[in-house]
Amino acid sequence: MAKAKKGAADADDAAEADGAAPPAKTSKLPSKKVMIMALAGLLVVGGGAGGYFMFFGGSKHEEAKKEVAKPATFVDLPDVLVNLSSAGTDRTQYLKVKIVLELPDPLLVAQIQPLMPRVMDAFQTYLRELRPTDLDGSAGLYRLKEELTRRVNVAVAPNKITAVLFKEIVVQ
Repeated sequence: MAKAKKGAADADDAAEADGAAPPAKTSKLPSKKVMIMALAGLLVVGGGAGGYFMFFGGSKHEEAKKEVAKPATFVDLPDVLVNLSSAGTDRTQYLKVKIVLELPDPLLVAQIQPLMPRVMDAFQTYLRELRPTDLDGSAGLYRLKEELTRRVNVAVAPNKITAVLFKEIVVQ
């Protein structure tokens, strides 16, 4: 066995003497298979830690948000009955709407109440210009809701409402 090692060493010396490169030595780096397994293990551990913090670590933050959220306050407005714009038709159509304003803070009720005539005027003038086709489908009602919300916010500025809600809408 010693002769085999001595013969291999003589072959290396002979190769160096000829100018040829010595045979490549094996590196001590881990194989690709071991590296992939190590990366997969890190991903599993990292995913588990991230999941833990997401589910258990964030609960305190969410509880704080829930405590801060105040219940909404609702203010009923008088019923609105207007005739719709009927360009070119001899048949008059009417719109009857029951509206509720959603306020973010109960203290705003006292501040908005004196401005209700301005709000009702904004509603009346806008609703009288609508055509029956403007109210077709859910998209029409959504546009109506958004426009009324915008007009109320202009009328009660600097205060702000959250939304205009419909209790009843009748087109006749």
